Amino acid sequence: MCGIVGYIGKRDVAPLLLEGLQRLEYRGYDSAGIAIHAGGKATGLKMVKAKGRVRDLEAKVPARFKGTTGIAHTRWATHGAPSDENAHPHMSGDDKVAVVHNGIIDNASDLRAKLSADGVEFLSETDTEVLTHLVARAQADTLEEKVREALRHVEGTYGIAVLHADFDDRIVVARNGSPVVLGIGEKEMFVASDVAALVSHTRQVVTLDDGEMATIKADDYRTYTTEGSRTTASPTTVEWEAESYDMGGHDTYMHKEIFEQPDAVDRVLRGRIDDRFSTVHLGGLNLDAHDARRVRRVKILGCGTSYHAGMIGAQMIEELARIPADAEPASEFRYRNPVVDPDTLYIAVSQSGETYDVLAAVQELKRKGARVLGVVNVVGSAIAREADAGVYVHAGPEVCVVSTKCFTNTTVAFGLLALHLGRIRDLSVSDGKRIIAGLRKLPGQISEILKQEDEIKKIAKGYAEARSMLFIGRVRGYPVAREASLKLKEVSYIHAEAYPASELKHGPLALIEPALPTVAIVPDDDLLEKNRAALEEIKARSGKILAVAHQEQEKADQTIVVPKNEDELDPILMGIPLQLLAYHTALALGRDIDKPRNLAKSVTVE
Repeated sequence: MCGIVGYIGKRDVAPLLLEGLQRLEYRGYDSAGIAIHAGGKATGLKMVKAKGRVRDLEAKVPARFKGTTGIAHTRWATHGAPSDENAHPHMSGDDKVAVVHNGIIDNASDLRAKLSADGVEFLSETDTEVLTHLVARAQADTLEEKVREALRHVEGTYGIAVLHADFDDRIVVARNGSPVVLGIGEKEMFVASDVAALVSHTRQVVTLDDGEMATIKADDYRTYTTEGSRTTASPTTVEWEAESYDMGGHDTYMHKEIFEQPDAVDRVLRGRIDDRFSTVHLGGLNLDAHDARRVRRVKILGCGTSYHAGMIGAQMIEELARIPADAEPASEFRYRNPVVDPDTLYIAVSQSGETYDVLAAVQELKRKGARVLGVVNVVGSAIAREADAGVYVHAGPEVCVVSTKCFTNTTVAFGLLALHLGRIRDLSVSDGKRIIAGLRKLPGQISEILKQEDEIKKIAKGYAEARSMLFIGRVRGYPVAREASLKLKEVSYIHAEAYPASELKHGPLALIEPALPTVAIVPDDDLLEKNRAALEEIKARSGKILAVAHQEQEKADQTIVVPKNEDELDPILMGIPLQLLAYHTALALGRDIDKPRNLAKSVTVE
């Protein structure tokens, strides 16, 4: 959520910053702003802000808004409603200091009260404006010291970039819990909260750690701690190309990313399968056979879609490796004072690798001596660096706020991990070969499902007027129902609820009527007849049913038939058509599919 872009060099800064903000629109926001150092004889800084989209900001930027140094921001409201006044950047009263900020300042109310008592006039309701005035009032001689002095008063999370009229040769940035990335160009430097804003200009980046600051100049950068000690931060090369962020002929990023899944799954499998021993190689795992056999339990932590992928992963680990495993929302885990067991393997799941609730859980686990693996998509992200080891899911950039291809790749990565652990323990060679064959079939089977788009589009139109929908599944099907329910809510705004099919008679059956459609996950496994019995219960009460199954279901009004794989891997495929169902339902309702209301791609605050 929120986006930061900054530039210092010789080029006209406003177009560069606006382009960077457009690259970050997928993160979710409600207002935008830009501040520049005009240079020359101009005094102070110039700023333009606007509620709404980046295009609304662009329309307000005057033609003579020129400069070569600046910062910009897209804001997702926390303190104060979306408005021009609450948009970032925030400027000091003398127009000398501008600050953009991702995160939340926990003690903002106390600081605001103290500053107000000292005569400071606030123009916004935000926590960030507090930080702007602290920098402006700092008595230090350098911008770095001014920022450091201000941060000593601050409690909370932040990724910030600071511009000062008296220091026109630099931008100072700092990170604590919210990502900040430096981009290294040729006699120019960039800063952003996400590499998406940088890759069209440079692929050489430096990612700051928590508690780290940096000064960027046109031809140089240096990093140091908030206490002032120098740090050594070496550039890394971003794998993703700028073209990865284009729509590629699709109308929306969500549609593009749904259809990228066959190739994405092929990438997560590539180079990892070991036919000789019917297992897989996971290079970043750092878990030898001795350590793997000592694992007595697996706990998977994630939020939203990542949590649902973890639920599927836990089932595969139990089935293939015979290790007790479960998934839990990371946002709840760290607040219940959990018992941290040295024989438990903890797995943190996050597409961005920056999800604050997951990162905070990882840090708490590390503090208590736990072993933590990361399953993330973004190389070099905070969780990837904090974890002891991990698995990259190689989904490529995912721009749409709602996750599709990264969810699928994460479940495949869990299949690889489950196979790896299983073969170290008691999974037979023949079962290893069976699972490998199933994994290899996935890209082709996903392609087969995607060919049903026209049929699914027709089905979706029939559900677009529903006020609520129920999703059900048993055991392997239940996490699929959870994720499908979430997708529909996120992108179409139709209320949806997921329940285990076995729980229907324990309460939800009271809701069944013709106006409440049910989507049932019905795989051909040992629970097929149990699932069919649930369909009978719904049909007996005149409920409308859409089944996702491996064969036509007699009691369903409609069935989306998906290819059969191995029982353990079937959940990976059964969610694909329901992504299309959510997409086309939202399309029929005219929703803003790539940027659903109130949501953000990377949730970097609590």
